[in-house]
Amino acid sequence: MAEAIGAASSLSLGERMVRMQGYQGLRSVGFAAMPRPVRALPSPCSSSSSVVTAVSTPVKPDPTQVKRSKVEIFKEHSNFLRYPLKEELETEAANINEAATQLIKFHGSYQQTNRDERSIKSYQFMLRTKNPSGKVPNRLYLVMDDLADEFGIGTLRLTTRQTFQLHGITKFNLKTVLGTIIRNMGSTLGACGDLNRNVLAPAAPLMRKDYLFAQETADNIAMLLSPQSGSYYDIWVDGEKIMSAEPPEVVKARNDNSNGTNFPDSPEPIYGTQFLPRKFKIAVTVPTDNSVDILTNDVGVVVVSDADGEPQGFNIYVGGGMGRTHRMEATFPRLGDQLGYVPKEDILYAIKAIVVTQREHGRRDDRRYSRMKYLISDWGIDKFRGTVERYYGKKFEPFRELPEWEFKSYLGWHEQGDGAMFCGLHVDNGRIGGKMKKTLREIIEKYNLSVRITPNQNLILCDIRPTWRRPITTALAQAGLLHPRYVDPLNITAMACPALPLCPLAIAEAERGIPDILKRVRAVFDKVGLKYSESVVIRVTGCPNGCARPYMAELGLVGDGPNSYQIWLGGTPNQMRLAETFMNKVKLHDLETVLEPLFYNWKIRRLRRESFGDFSMRIGFEKLRELVEKWEGPAEARPRFGLKLFSDKETYEAMSEIAQTQNKTAHQLAMEVIRSYVASNKLAPESE
Repeated sequence: MAEAIGAASSLSLGERMVRMQGYQGLRSVGFAAMPRPVRALPSPCSSSSSVVTAVSTPVKPDPTQVKRSKVEIFKEHSNFLRYPLKEELETEAANINEAATQLIKFHGSYQQTNRDERSIKSYQFMLRTKNPSGKVPNRLYLVMDDLADEFGIGTLRLTTRQTFQLHGITKFNLKTVLGTIIRNMGSTLGACGDLNRNVLAPAAPLMRKDYLFAQETADNIAMLLSPQSGSYYDIWVDGEKIMSAEPPEVVKARNDNSNGTNFPDSPEPIYGTQFLPRKFKIAVTVPTDNSVDILTNDVGVVVVSDADGEPQGFNIYVGGGMGRTHRMEATFPRLGDQLGYVPKEDILYAIKAIVVTQREHGRRDDRRYSRMKYLISDWGIDKFRGTVERYYGKKFEPFRELPEWEFKSYLGWHEQGDGAMFCGLHVDNGRIGGKMKKTLREIIEKYNLSVRITPNQNLILCDIRPTWRRPITTALAQAGLLHPRYVDPLNITAMACPALPLCPLAIAEAERGIPDILKRVRAVFDKVGLKYSESVVIRVTGCPNGCARPYMAELGLVGDGPNSYQIWLGGTPNQMRLAETFMNKVKLHDLETVLEPLFYNWKIRRLRRESFGDFSMRIGFEKLRELVEKWEGPAEARPRFGLKLFSDKETYEAMSEIAQTQNKTAHQLAMEVIRSYVASNKLAPESE
């Protein structure tokens, strides 16, 4: 235990400013020479008294003299994401080469191997869809369900960015699977790679002006920043263009070059040959609704409405991001800063200006420091804002005041506001398989329902007639999809990334490990006397890249070795504060020796309604480590209601073994047995 208790840095990660050598120069030449972005006609969005004089993008030093990462070279020579991917897909090998492996990410796929199969390299591909706001039409859901069975591993995975993942696709089936998705109202373009990823927005299908506007804005941003060269359709559907019409305001914003943002005459007017330095994540939401983890995104956009509920504009946050590297203090998770406010008609121009600032100034020499959060940490928000304003052509207005944020899960039954209902379903770790998968398909197909994926890996069934509620509820319950009141509160807010066996970056279990971890946490709660209704936000990842956003959790477990985790504490239930490192190298079998003293002291020392995260930060990590080191077990408490469930170890172990098969603790199962016995043996009152 001594090695597990490492002193955390005295400087908050959220406050850390890292100065790194700036990377100067975006290579704008590739297969064909590409001119630099130049200033064109005045922008229609820049007619304001606060106009900033636009300047053409400055000429950079010859990029051949500047160190660039290998991926930058691959992108440069790819003919806009075609070569050598197209050629590699046509070979007889089960895998593709290094350059193609990087390029296929832009098309929405990762090459993987099954790491459980030690003796051979079992190559396969993961596909990720792109679903702004998590919207999934009925037809697409049914197709994804079919593809998972026919070409995948028989399960669908809901992600923390409101998309599907299909695992286990072979190289030789890739074109069939991707072509089927494209022809059935879906896309994987830009779901991975160095460009804008899926745009988050609240998944709830509420007929409120602000929610509808947030979801429409997410759709428009996704279209604005989607690759334009056509390579995606060339490779996967032989050049057939299967695209929906874009709103004119999106086309206008993309083509506008009045502030030197575009590459003239390029197939990629915004991205050029090099795209962005790294992944780029955007979320849109409405005040109070932090179902999207707004501060963890490169750009967070918040609808601002007037007193009548009419959307007027947007507050913008910039610079969030979760990824980091163990033992490299210069890498860190970061929350977004306030950039400013823009009127609603300017949002696409403002987003484009932010993207171009990152495109031009983000580092391309070392991918560990290429996210926009490092640029802002290096420059400071004022310098960053000033640069964005040159590409935007205006000054940002002051940030508008916002109410307190809260996490919204939208689980259970709710009115949509148009006479229909929606039902939010909790899906442990977003994995849909077995009887659950079969039942969901039957319901979605029978009632012709559309669905939405939430950023917490859950599923919402939409547009349900009130008369359908009872049969749907019955069918869901029979498949184990219970009303949230019957789901352990710990599970409701928990998240985990897929990790082993398919993720090449994983160094510890996450999705496969979290069910047992949650049971053990519940057992600790029972042992120290915490109520069943009490909970903490727990997130687990197999590596420090943070796909399940563990650095926002009250209790984050980040894999730092085989069966070993770094423990982070201090996040909040509404995901508005970064957690910080509490301990390193905590072995999985030692988890209780850390959690018992933490949860026991939270129970006896907390303030009224104080969350575990707030308690951890108030008490301080030094004191908490001292409590862990000196822990000898909870003080003997008098049994509640005079009841002691287990009088001997053998009975407890036998009950625990049975309980595990039902995903319960021994205490929970024992109480159910006792209640059932009492109910069945109650005597009727004697007649008078």
